[in-house]
Amino acid sequence: MQLVERQSEQFNHLNVHYIKTEKFKTLYFVVKLKAPLHKDTITKRALLPYVLRKGTESYPSEVKLQRKLDDLYGATLSLDGAKKGDYHIISARLEIANDKYIKDEGSLVDDSLALLYELIYRPKVNENAFDKQIFNREKETLKNSIESVIDDKMRYANMRLIDEMCKNERYAIRVHGYVEELEEITEKSLYTYYQNMLLQDDIDIYIVGDFEKSFMQQKIRDYFQREKHEPHIFEKEQIQQLRHKPKIIKEVQEINQAKLNIGYRTLGTIKDNNYFSLQVFNGLFGGFPSSKLFLNVREKHSLAYYAASGIESHKGLLLVVSGIDAKDFSKAHEIIDEQLRAIQKGDFTEENLEETKKQLVNGLLETLDHPNGIVELLYQQDLAQITYPLKEIFTNIHHVTKEDVIQVANQIQKDTVYLLTSKEGEPNEKDNS
Repeated sequence: MQLVERQSEQFNHLNVHYIKTEKFKTLYFVVKLKAPLHKDTITKRALLPYVLRKGTESYPSEVKLQRKLDDLYGATLSLDGAKKGDYHIISARLEIANDKYIKDEGSLVDDSLALLYELIYRPKVNENAFDKQIFNREKETLKNSIESVIDDKMRYANMRLIDEMCKNERYAIRVHGYVEELEEITEKSLYTYYQNMLLQDDIDIYIVGDFEKSFMQQKIRDYFQREKHEPHIFEKEQIQQLRHKPKIIKEVQEINQAKLNIGYRTLGTIKDNNYFSLQVFNGLFGGFPSSKLFLNVREKHSLAYYAASGIESHKGLLLVVSGIDAKDFSKAHEIIDEQLRAIQKGDFTEENLEETKKQLVNGLLETLDHPNGIVELLYQQDLAQITYPLKEIFTNIHHVTKEDVIQVANQIQKDTVYLLTSKEGEPNEKDNS
């Protein structure tokens, strides 16, 4: 098993991470820009990847930008935004062929880094504003994307659960922004914000591939110059009080399949010693096809079209998602609760435990088979300001005991139940007892 390792350094107000591996015949560059989640900036940040990827100073249209990528032996480029815990992160990714494997080609790294730098620092602008035509088109694209969430009932239900569960918390801010705020943004105000963002955001650069560090180090220094950094002021939120009784929210729409989503507080995050026990717990509870939710709620009782769970590692949330017949709300709710209680009581075998740990390890190995998976795994640690050598992650999973899982399961507390249902199937109030 070949595990990658990385070396990191800070210079020019940048955090640069070199991940040397011979696993890939490509070089993978990622630039990440991080800021605290704020409602008054999230829509601008959501719009920026749409605008930036449509043109730069030297390649002022999507067609010309794509031609340049084609000239770089079919390089691939992507930009997007995401939220992790209480932060919003914009990521720019560029994957190119490693010129070690291209005969008589020696300038590919230079050309690619010049393009990546220009994408971020030299977007297409006119008189201190983003290009109006690009801006208007992409503003409409984002608006359509925001409004279409309601058509994807799985996404919508998960969003609404977070709305209700994390009300008055930073994490409730919607990652795609808000239509009412989008209307107020202009091409000039967006560019002004972007200039401030480049000054204030924490910037991390990751390079994955087979390269000489000294060579790549010099190339990064040549192309990425940052003279000043004025960090965002991050105000920590007050710790949320646990609910004495779970909140139950019902929403009625004309739908065929009801969505029952449940949010729990785990009282632990990636920073805590019990994090790996929590990951094993989630695997047993609803993370895999062998989990209790899948086998009991879906297979044994036929109460769900799907049933699964996942962890938000930076926020300390456990989220259950399921699709049910509305008439089965009470029964499905109770059987989901039973699966948690079963793990809390130790109702699982050592074989169940070992199989779950094996699946977690296999999942991690699959993650390490892709350059972006490696970057995301490392960035998750950097965001939490912790360091686990990759081999230590496998060791920590292996060492989780049944008692560890029981202990972490008993810390988990149900916070919010969200049901998206039809009028015909809307449960009675007595179902909430």
